[in-house]
Amino acid sequence: MATHATGTFEVKLTPQTPDGKFEDATLGRMTIDKQIHGDLEATSKGTMLTAGTDVKGSAGYVAIERVTGTLHGRIGTFVLQHTGTMNRSAYQLSITVVPDSGTGQLLGLTGKFNITIADGKHSYDFEYTLPEAH
Repeated sequence: MATHATGTFEVKLTPQTPDGKFEDATLGRMTIDKQIHGDLEATSKGTMLTAGTDVKGSAGYVAIERVTGTLHGRIGTFVLQHTGTMNRSAYQLSITVVPDSGTGQLLGLTGKFNITIADGKHSYDFEYTLPEAH
């Protein structure tokens, strides 16, 4: 049965200098640095790749981030994989736990991480499952 963790987070995205392979101005790369609060108390570090278009409101991104902290009292790490697109400002976003990426007391973690942005504030609803503690 799935459990929900909710809370807020702050994120800092830092654009990275092109390394010669990203000559197209529509492509970008950023580092991710998050502070997560609530049922999940954690930090995360990751990398995001972006693609913009000439059409306002259309873009795409992929990202990977490692989350380190405590989820409802269980300590460990796990990896989130992001896939997002905007089609003329209508967006689709999927953020899932990478299979078998959980460590420590988060071994076996699966789930989906949903983000809401309202009035410039970020919040999350993390629907997850974990094997019973032994």
